[in-house]
Amino acid sequence: MARRRSGLGRGLDALIPGGETSTRLPAGSVAQVPVEQIRPNPRQPRSKIDPAALEELAASIREHGVIQPVVLARAPDGQGYVLIAGERRWQAAKLAGLQQVPAVIREATEQELLELALIENIQRADLNPLETAEAYRQLHEAFGLSHDEIAQRVGKSRVAVSNTLRLLKAAPAVRQALLEGRISEGHARALLGLPSPQAQTAALHTVTEQGLTVRQTEDLVRRLQGERPPAKRGARPSPELRDLEARLEAALGTKARVKGHAHKGAITIYYYSAEELDALLARLLEA
Repeated sequence: MARRRSGLGRGLDALIPGGETSTRLPAGSVAQVPVEQIRPNPRQPRSKIDPAALEELAASIREHGVIQPVVLARAPDGQGYVLIAGERRWQAAKLAGLQQVPAVIREATEQELLELALIENIQRADLNPLETAEAYRQLHEAFGLSHDEIAQRVGKSRVAVSNTLRLLKAAPAVRQALLEGRISEGHARALLGLPSPQAQTAALHTVTEQGLTVRQTEDLVRRLQGERPPAKRGARPSPELRDLEARLEAALGTKARVKGHAHKGAITIYYYSAEELDALLARLLEA
């Protein structure tokens, strides 16, 4: 039996071999598949597709055809195929009046249907943070993957996965504002510092009405928690220190601040949950 390949985090390029078209549609082949034989992925993390963007893609398909094949798996009941990746292309092809689309046929488990759809959307930046969080939750709860394992699958850091999952704990009003694009993921994570949905919702009104930045939202949350406002800052940090802060934040996946100069100073690393603290400690101790 051939050894099963892993490494989903490498991306979709690894899924599309240079096979020949086949009417029998064996796994790994590329073929023209009738659009009516394709059904949506039940594990598709994207909850909605922008109609205007879909129409633009349909217009392009009418002009040039479907350039990149969709990726399909055989349906469990043997009736047609299930989309792994390429739902927008499939929907746009139907909108454009195509009867067939080029497709890569692949064997996939239910877990892989979710993983591969998630990977494609992350690579294309097609998911909002809540859709990504919901997909991570399914991988964790339905398939028993740890945060580390999810991070390996999707090519993210463990801290980034944990941070995104925390968004599901936000108050309904905060989640809705994030979904509508009225606040950013950074705003939502800051509001999660408040203890109750009522407090988060009240703070959200202040954030949206006053147009607060993420840092101003963090200050607001600290004030609402009874913390003293930070002392007035002195001179702005040098470009070198700002660059170091940016590098630390990129490496650790969380906010970091550097104070001082080349010979003496302090580094502050922020965390927002026990899981984030554990992940940061593990990373720093390994280093």
